Amino acid sequence: MTRVLSALALLPIVVGTIWLLPPIATFVLAAMVLLLAVIEYSDLAAASGVVVSRIFTAALTLATCTAVGLAPVSFPVVVMAGGMFIAATQFSFEREERALSAVTATAFALIYLGVPIGALVALRIHGGREVVLLLLATIMVSDTAQYYGGRLLGRRPLAPATSPNKTVEGALFGVVAGMFVVLIVGRLWFPALSPLSHLVLGATVAGLGIIGDLFESQLKRGSGVKDTSRLIPGHGGVLDRIDGLIFAVPVYYTVVWFVG
Repeated sequence: MTRVLSALALLPIVVGTIWLLPPIATFVLAAMVLLLAVIEYSDLAAASGVVVSRIFTAALTLATCTAVGLAPVSFPVVVMAGGMFIAATQFSFEREERALSAVTATAFALIYLGVPIGALVALRIHGGREVVLLLLATIMVSDTAQYYGGRLLGRRPLAPATSPNKTVEGALFGVVAGMFVVLIVGRLWFPALSPLSHLVLGATVAGLGIIGDLFESQLKRGSGVKDTSRLIPGHGGVLDRIDGLIFAVPVYYTVVWFVG
């Protein structure tokens, strides 16, 4: 029940911002989510013995997000400059044996968090609110189908070493649910694709969502924590809520870009 109530509380904020407000509001909301995610990511790194600067990581990840979302032409420059700045900073303040781990962890945040969230903003600006909501709906419905389908019929563990609660049956429920969301809603909001392409896109987005969830679970397991934070009752932290979205956004963005 707590999980459902939290989702019902957050859903109007997200949908209302994307649907009713101008694109810049989506960027502001995305930036807030990104900063919270960076804090949780930094805590995960610290729990695994790698200390990264929250300020540097947040600033550079936000710059990456802004470049991808608002000024994609500047993205290569931002990433290269950010990488060099990270390296110079960490090697200046960390001992040699720890510096490389800190540089890697900080730089990874730019790709893991900055690029997908920035791509989501770019989708809102260039693709429209319908395209963004279709992606979010696919991930959310798939995630819900995985959870309840797994609890109802789940028998075989999907990845017992990484996420013991995930099952093959739950994953199948999630993929099928994602396919039907894109097929049904996508015909109205994404008419440029054929029905078969809608099904493939739905399965791909849902599948990448599952992979993103498992990847984040592996990060948490490596850090010895269950949830990235307790910010969202029933869901954990921001990273726990957006983990499925992170891997799906870049592929979805590429499809939207090429379909036009």
